[in-house]
Amino acid sequence: MKVTNLQLEMISLSFICGFMSMVMYSLKRSYPASIQGLREWSMGLLTLVIGCLLAALRGAVPDFFALALPLLFALIGLCLNYFGTQRFFGIQPRLRAWRLWWALALTSAICFNWIVPYPLMHLRFILLLIACLSGLYGYLVFKQGAHTLAKVLTLIPLVAMVVFPSMRLVATFLVPAGGELLTNEVRELIFITCLLFSVVLSSISMVLMASDRLRAELQHMASHDSLTNALTRRGINTACQTELARCRRHSANMALLLIDLDNFKAVNDNFGHQAGDRVLISFVCQVRNLLRQADQLGRYGGEEFLLLLPETTLTEASLVAERIRALCATPNHEPSCTVSIGVVSTHYDNETLEGLIARADVAMYRAKANGRNRLEMV
Repeated sequence: MKVTNLQLEMISLSFICGFMSMVMYSLKRSYPASIQGLREWSMGLLTLVIGCLLAALRGAVPDFFALALPLLFALIGLCLNYFGTQRFFGIQPRLRAWRLWWALALTSAICFNWIVPYPLMHLRFILLLIACLSGLYGYLVFKQGAHTLAKVLTLIPLVAMVVFPSMRLVATFLVPAGGELLTNEVRELIFITCLLFSVVLSSISMVLMASDRLRAELQHMASHDSLTNALTRRGINTACQTELARCRRHSANMALLLIDLDNFKAVNDNFGHQAGDRVLISFVCQVRNLLRQADQLGRYGGEEFLLLLPETTLTEASLVAERIRALCATPNHEPSCTVSIGVVSTHYDNETLEGLIARADVAMYRAKANGRNRLEMV
């Protein structure tokens, strides 16, 4: 049997989709469980592999297997990629949506030869499904978060997957000849090639999105305390240095609060380290409810925290410190600690971060020496 151009294209694209499916599966096994959707992406590409291989058998098997099933697998692959992207962005796919799209894909395959007597009508139905699903897919990616390079590269092939089927759909009305999608006509070969390569390019872009998410999570892990999710000592120092440099440029004020949990060791000794962990977590959650969006809280030591207050005078910082002290002094059912707070603010242009923290440390130890559960200003 002579191998046609369409068959060669389908075989080549099946290898590409298969390779990308293995890449997605490898990423799923090596990436953190918090990055979801990779399994669905891998399965979606695998269904495209099956569809391409079946289409490559055109002429050797009945048209139901070489035409209807490839289109069915293509639609299922798009559905899997769409729902995988929902999971990637933290959206739980709705079971009703799963059933709807899969029912439409299955209906199109069943109607291909047995129910709908007009191939052109079936072609238009398939093109409309592909365009609609790709449009929903692109809208989902577009509305999620900032438009990074990876997201833009993902949107480009998705837009193409809307444009190409739409153009082909319009062509069925302007040039009615040809009621099949998988043929060796030059027009159909160009359309199919562009469509399938758009799917492959979108999968490559998904790898870039997953890599961006991994890098963001690693950066978050490096700059945030794993227990309390406050900034690490290095993270809060970096934030303070950045804000101090800004204060020098604009002659602005900033304040620092060095907060120590009083008698924290007694909590660990009397209630256990897990109770101590809960106290630290609860403290961070309570304090964050009192802060502005620009304020930064970091875990500076075991039970010491450094709070950065941009655009804040010493008087304003003392009011914030008093609210934190009063909140922590309020008894609750869980083990808790009062706090001793040292409050400082920038005094002159050549202020250094080391000098600010040293003064805050002196003020904090003065508060502890004066009976704890209080604040001192320097």
